[in-house]
Amino acid sequence: MRLLTLIFVALIALLQYPLWLGKGSWLRVWDLNQKIVAQKAVNAELKLRNDTLDAEVRDLKQGNAAIEERARSELGMIKQDEVFYQVIDQMPGQPASPPAALTGAQ
Repeated sequence: MRLLTLIFVALIALLQYPLWLGKGSWLRVWDLNQKIVAQKAVNAELKLRNDTLDAEVRDLKQGNAAIEERARSELGMIKQDEVFYQVIDQMPGQPASPPAALTGAQ
């Protein structure tokens, strides 16, 4: 009877091995599920990026407003008869220097 019990225990252990440590084990399934979750997050980010790019392409194909905006911001272009003013911010911590007309130096 003792031998039969040992045989059954060994048989159960052999049957449990693939379940826990084999090719299709629970650990491997858990690991693959974690990878799937991570890949879905990456896919969602890429889909959002693709949707943004798609909207930008459609906007560039359909209207001149997007082209004009891009020309202004990236190329520094202005319209005809338009005056461009550039405002320069002072560096933080530096005192404001008064205009030359106010200091008397001309």
